[in-house]
Amino acid sequence: MKKYLNLCKDILENGNERNDRTGTGTISIFGTQTRYDLSNSIPLLTTKKVNFNSILHELLWFLKGDTNIRYLVKNNVNIWNDWPYEQFKKKKEFNGETIEEFILKIKESKEFSKKFGNLGPVYGKQWRNFNGVDQIKNIILQLKENPDSRRHIVSAWNPSEVKDMLLPPCHSLFQFYIEDGKLSTQLYQRSADVFLGVPFNIASYSILNMLIAHHLDLKNGEFIHTTGDTHIYVNHLKQIKEQLSRDVRELPTLKIKTKRENIWDYKFEDFELKNYNPHPPIKGKVAV
Repeated sequence: MKKYLNLCKDILENGNERNDRTGTGTISIFGTQTRYDLSNSIPLLTTKKVNFNSILHELLWFLKGDTNIRYLVKNNVNIWNDWPYEQFKKKKEFNGETIEEFILKIKESKEFSKKFGNLGPVYGKQWRNFNGVDQIKNIILQLKENPDSRRHIVSAWNPSEVKDMLLPPCHSLFQFYIEDGKLSTQLYQRSADVFLGVPFNIASYSILNMLIAHHLDLKNGEFIHTTGDTHIYVNHLKQIKEQLSRDVRELPTLKIKTKRENIWDYKFEDFELKNYNPHPPIKGKVAV
């Protein structure tokens, strides 16, 4: 993952200080592209441990069209908790609950989660029901029937519903490309949090590419990551510099053990990560 570290160095050396929606402040550059070879390994960061289980559960959650955090919470995935909790704090039902108490209520009560655990029409909704269009179902059919098409596109950015989302899509559009029996994916990400978000995004879309390639009996090509506002939050500078001081280790591999009828039918147990030997995790606060 030297390419990721090179991106970090580029931002530190050439970035500009900018204000942002969260009030945290960033160092930012605009417009990057990084390519990751998926033929023999999965680009899962090794200079810090990245939570593969969370990444995989989130991707399966997207593919099922879910937008409520209860599935994630029940599988100990906490990456989306802050946004519905901040909304809950504004409700008349809020009684001083901590975020831990809020998450416990989400986990234990289906009714509570139905009322307070929704994120609005975020990724899963748009992937599976963009104004009535099931983009994932369509893309699988298109890849089978017309592999040379230039229209293998899935968009999470729906202008008519952005206002109803607790967090508008950062990874907003992706496109597939088949060449010589190899599937590649390019993602356009409008906003890229390089310390916390980008390692997840790289791994998630690489898994998606691997899953679809497996499902359609294709080989893996590349994941191409194109980013807009590409930034390091100022409260993550110490963490980034710690990563840059660590050596890069060999990348792991991913095995998909079965083939399901539909792409959204795959389960967590169908995947096996092998030989992941990262450095210890580095914590950082998410900017909400």
